[in-house]
Amino acid sequence: MKEVAVIGGGILGLAISYQLSLTKKYKVSLFEKETAVGKHQSGNNSGVLHCGLYYQPGSLKAKLAVEGIREMVSFCEKHQVNHEICGKIVVASDEREENFLTNLADRGEKNGLKGLKYLTDSELKVREPHVKAKKALLVPEEGIVDFKQVMTTLSDQIKLNNGEIFLGQPVISCKKLPSGKTIVKTSNLEKEFDLVVSCSGLFSDRNFKNFTNKKSPIKIVPFRGEYLHIADEYKHLVNHLIYPVPDPQYPFLGVHFTKMINGAREVGPNAVLALKREGYKNTDFSLADTLDTLTYKGFLNFLTKNFTFAIGEFKSSINRNEFIRRAKKLIPEAEDYMFKSGGTAGVRAQALDENGELIMDFKIERFDNQIHVLNAPSPGATASLAIAKYIIENYIND
Repeated sequence: MKEVAVIGGGILGLAISYQLSLTKKYKVSLFEKETAVGKHQSGNNSGVLHCGLYYQPGSLKAKLAVEGIREMVSFCEKHQVNHEICGKIVVASDEREENFLTNLADRGEKNGLKGLKYLTDSELKVREPHVKAKKALLVPEEGIVDFKQVMTTLSDQIKLNNGEIFLGQPVISCKKLPSGKTIVKTSNLEKEFDLVVSCSGLFSDRNFKNFTNKKSPIKIVPFRGEYLHIADEYKHLVNHLIYPVPDPQYPFLGVHFTKMINGAREVGPNAVLALKREGYKNTDFSLADTLDTLTYKGFLNFLTKNFTFAIGEFKSSINRNEFIRRAKKLIPEAEDYMFKSGGTAGVRAQALDENGELIMDFKIERFDNQIHVLNAPSPGATASLAIAKYIIENYIND
């Protein structure tokens, strides 16, 4: 039985550990620097199950998103994890967005989505009576889930399958031995492994460099997404999931309305440069992280190409009126007094290349007996079980 170390206790690290433990060919040890799993990207998202509408047909992301939501739903049904396939609508507000929406629907069909349908005015009024739309696309396969419960269940299953989870154990180094094995070192543990899989999200590029002594092929730039709560007395404004047509230039889906699995409603997110890789508030600051971003050629190129976008997102973080203005595009009745601060805030690990181009697809690299998941943005959580299977089939099983 081969010994495998998985670094990172987010949903993808847990999914890989779980899938490996099912094979009975691997003894899995998962290392997480925090004292609980899923404390960062995986535990600070909106809990939406994405089914593959947005992604380039033929891309790895498109393939694994469609497979991933079906696997995740099956996992939730099997283990009684709280979820709901409530469907969502994507709203075009003008003629330009109508063309984008047509392209989205075409992508969704090519990616294998089922039941896509343009809603008539009367159908839209029944489903989401407060939404204003020039055209609206129903995506019935999308839903919501308690990802924290998913991760708790994955943890339990890993342990049942003879795996180990080491919490509060940041990995300091990985060093290859003459025997071909790798010694993984934490502050109070050293152990030899046949294989190391790094799923370290916001630190994936740094860990690649630290563990391989090679330059990472990508750079992580952190973007914070902020949400507002909808006050309980105005929850009736949102029945399910309501999204705008996204600008195809960016990986961000725009300010949207979300029904949460706990019954709450939120609106957001924006996409603001975070001045700390784990900076969930706009007051969080790390000089090292900020300099790392601002001195990166790729970020400067991105900023030059997208200055207006960046300024607009920054305004939405410091000016609540700008945030509400975006919400009113979908639901004109939305007013400032209907919302309260303290909604979800998450930090997205966005990979950038040196030309300033956003890396949209999943990116996985193997170096000797190390496998590094360098980029697994949305729908990484939804697709985690499918990504895990893909990595095992293509990078681990010989």
